[in-house]
Amino acid sequence: MFVMGTLTPAIARASVLSTIIASITGNIANAEISHGAGSILTVAALKPAMNIDPAPGKGGGDITIVDDSVLVSDEGPAGTLADIEKPKNGTISIHVVRAGDTLASIAELYDVTPNTILWANDLSKGSTLRVGQKLTILPVTGVRYAVKRGDTLDSIIKRYGGDKIEIMNRNGLESEKLAVGTEIIIPDGEVAAPAPVKKPTKTEIKTGPKGTAIQVGYYSAPLSSYIETQGVHGYNGVDLAAPVGTPVMASADGEVIVAKSGGYNGGYGSYFVIQHAKGSQTLYAHMSRVSTYICEQVGRGSVIGAVGNTGKSTGAHLHFEIRNGIRNPF
Repeated sequence: MFVMGTLTPAIARASVLSTIIASITGNIANAEISHGAGSILTVAALKPAMNIDPAPGKGGGDITIVDDSVLVSDEGPAGTLADIEKPKNGTISIHVVRAGDTLASIAELYDVTPNTILWANDLSKGSTLRVGQKLTILPVTGVRYAVKRGDTLDSIIKRYGGDKIEIMNRNGLESEKLAVGTEIIIPDGEVAAPAPVKKPTKTEIKTGPKGTAIQVGYYSAPLSSYIETQGVHGYNGVDLAAPVGTPVMASADGEVIVAKSGGYNGGYGSYFVIQHAKGSQTLYAHMSRVSTYICEQVGRGSVIGAVGNTGKSTGAHLHFEIRNGIRNPF
């Protein structure tokens, strides 16, 4: 600070200039100069700046490091990041497959699920990746969908899942109206697995050899009177029609190993199975009554039930099978 009279003589002004120069070079700390009886000149010594900021008066927000890599300036009503959300990547990437890449490693690299990559590139689960192959990678786990005529946001969500608000935000939709041909990304959407194709089933037919006369004679007819309505079918079985309640007889000596009374039982309805000494078995199905029980020893020709129309049956008849034996002779 300088204080000097307006009428300070020239010699005094020269003396003041000398004092200032001396202060700058550090030769003196303070200077008090008197001239005459009425004028006093006081000069405060200049000092170096002590603030580490070379421009402390310059305004502006601080710089904040985000994710150890991105620098963003503080913003907001209070100069903070309190109300700033770092935008997520919204771009679709193209990945060129390199040697050693797998579906799982690529998915991990882009932080999406393997299915997201499969769906975006119309690949099946068994697809093999080729070096140099270009894959479309969505920015989030989900499905990319091209809007078709008649589509609505609700119908798309019903088909692929996802949240309506999230879909609108992700795709910048201001309304639920969708233009045909527009491609949208459905976060967390899923493509339903196609229903398995049902192959036409063939009736299982298992028959043994025709057998010798002795082998054929080992089995007797399970009904005293019947009409054959269907030849060998299923598991070496035949259908022998007779009125409901007609007695059913054991075709050979043996032990009852299955006795089911009531229920569908795979289409057999009420049925039983007899195990025979030579390793074969006979099965009697669609019974109206089962008159035997498990572990019972039965003799050839003994009555063990009655004809019925239970299970998968289109009329009163006995379905009779010979398993692990000769071709059904009846």
